[in-house]
Amino acid sequence: MTEFDQKQARLRALLDERHLDALLLRRVSSVAWATCGARAYVNIASNDASASLLITRSARYLITSNLEVARFQEEEHLAEQGWEFRVAPWYQDLDEVANLTRGMRVGADRAYPSAVDLSRDLVRMRTNLTPEEGERFRILGRLCEQAVQVTARTLQPGQTEQAISARLGYDAEVRGTQAITNIVATDWRVGAFRHALPTEKPLERYAMLVLNGRRWGLVCTVTRFVHFGALPADLRTHHETAAQIAAQCIDATRPGESLSDLFQFALSAYAHAGFPEEWRKHHQGGVLGYEPRELLITSNSRETVSIGQACVWNPSIGSARSVDTFLVGRSENEILTASESWPSIAVNIQNRVYNRPAVLEVG
Repeated sequence: MTEFDQKQARLRALLDERHLDALLLRRVSSVAWATCGARAYVNIASNDASASLLITRSARYLITSNLEVARFQEEEHLAEQGWEFRVAPWYQDLDEVANLTRGMRVGADRAYPSAVDLSRDLVRMRTNLTPEEGERFRILGRLCEQAVQVTARTLQPGQTEQAISARLGYDAEVRGTQAITNIVATDWRVGAFRHALPTEKPLERYAMLVLNGRRWGLVCTVTRFVHFGALPADLRTHHETAAQIAAQCIDATRPGESLSDLFQFALSAYAHAGFPEEWRKHHQGGVLGYEPRELLITSNSRETVSIGQACVWNPSIGSARSVDTFLVGRSENEILTASESWPSIAVNIQNRVYNRPAVLEVG
């Protein structure tokens, strides 16, 4: 079966499993997943798609307004997938879903009147990647790494965080990758705020660049650091420690491992490194897919790791972090945002070497 056919079969199997007659998908992430990458958004700050997908036991519908239909047909090619279009004028409040599902038992990926909540089921589907999605993730990882590296190598003291953020957004978008998270912090703000949104503060010596890039609906995460002049000894130690913890966690993220056990493993790694409380200051990572973190890794996580999943760890020590997206492989994991041209910290774990990103030191 094609990727699209596999997903349709999984959706109909979910109808059987939950004893439902119809399934409604209204999140941007779910629509992108079910259509193999269609862009169903206008406002990127919203999780609500500009089209709804309705799958029944005998049909599949795409429900949208007259504003969106031409693009879905001509650029996203969704009519070719066999969706039956139901189009309403933008100025009329017509609930086509209610008309099509009257008398049916409906499940949905977000709140809808009388619908069964299937949000967790859809997370499971979106994170269980097909080989085709894995290939798209590989391309996305390269594009995100390129965007961050190009931006990082153009930095100059005196640039504002906002200007750097604008450049990072440009370097992502020009590669066809949407910067849905674009965090730039400099100097003292790196350690002061874990999610330091860019301000007009000028760069003095130290900069952190964080990108969540989206393409084909998939989301990839990467973080890099730049320092002008010699890196202070304590900051170097923190980066080396974060790199050690990241490598250990990546190495431990193998098929069949539970996310809750991996969380405890990460806490042990922090403690062994001499920073037993540092994990409390930032979440530690999770499973990726069509949202920046489909699943966070916590002590309460019920899921287990599967082959082909995309994951990210983001251990942080003070003003240092070590963050890359990787695919869980059958025999070993594959870091998607790695770069041979970026300085690295080699971490050896039972004869497996992980080259974690170091700080780019300039001058």
